[in-house]
Amino acid sequence: MLGGAKGTVPFFSEDSEKGDSPRSLKPYRMPNTLLPLDSPRLAEYAVPVPCYVCHEGNSFDAERCRHCAAPMALAHQAKSQKIRPRMMAVLGTSGVGKTVYLGMLLDMLSRRPERMQILSRGAFSITLQQSVVGSLARGQFPGKTPSEPERWNWVHCQLRTAASREQIELIMPDVAGEAMMEEVDHPHTHVGIRRFLQQCAGAILLVDAAEMDDGSPEQDYFAMKLLSYLNELHDEAESAWPDRPLAIVLSKADQCENCFDDPADFAHKRAAGLWRHCIDRFPRHRFFAAGVAGACATIDVRGGQIVVPLRIEPRGIIEPFEWLVGEIEA
Repeated sequence: MLGGAKGTVPFFSEDSEKGDSPRSLKPYRMPNTLLPLDSPRLAEYAVPVPCYVCHEGNSFDAERCRHCAAPMALAHQAKSQKIRPRMMAVLGTSGVGKTVYLGMLLDMLSRRPERMQILSRGAFSITLQQSVVGSLARGQFPGKTPSEPERWNWVHCQLRTAASREQIELIMPDVAGEAMMEEVDHPHTHVGIRRFLQQCAGAILLVDAAEMDDGSPEQDYFAMKLLSYLNELHDEAESAWPDRPLAIVLSKADQCENCFDDPADFAHKRAAGLWRHCIDRFPRHRFFAAGVAGACATIDVRGGQIVVPLRIEPRGIIEPFEWLVGEIEA
């Protein structure tokens, strides 16, 4: 066993020569070092930061909420300003075109400042626009939104209209249609979706006009379930959902041109249940028609068929959003 002086640790010293016997090695005394305690950092961890969507506590350096997976940047940005951001929902079933609509809307508004001035806050708010425009430029539609909340794209933007000098801030997530319908069928399955919809100032509901024109009743059923779900949230929210504005957008209207003439009449004839729910329960509603692709084609690929856009001709994209913002500000 190596020996050493009292109060020392018997390590080899750097000036010991190779081949020295253990008895001739010089002991090395460790210096008395004090490690500073990072008390301010520990104090920051001790104070939870509430999520802006679900209001549950998180650590100050968390990237996403551990309860609802919303970006914690929303909470930090809202805390650093006087204007309280409002939330707006873009709803619909899987494959109805929510991602394409929202991405195209942001891209068009960012290029037309004379109509509405929009400015994204945070790098995460540009991801959706970048993804959608990139996919369309490659001649394909973007893939469907994953069901996992941590993979959803969120948009936080500042908006100023030509009619008002006051700017408003909006938060809009691209919620997966499958997760939305799962929450509708089994309430409280997705806490983040429920908390978000309770606080929304208004919503855009997309329904597939091409599918309705083919005679399928599925879009009508899905829309009625969504509206029934929203109507039942009024007991837990600050104000009843029927008092909030609702824009119903007939998506993929470029595949059935007749719905552009009178969207409300089109919905009345092909989705009577949806039309009746809006008339009876949501007095602040309006029907719109919108399309992104001027023409589409179906091509065969390994494993099935896919629909691709032949050309991009956005139509009726801004009008529903513009009307909804005006109703929220009213």
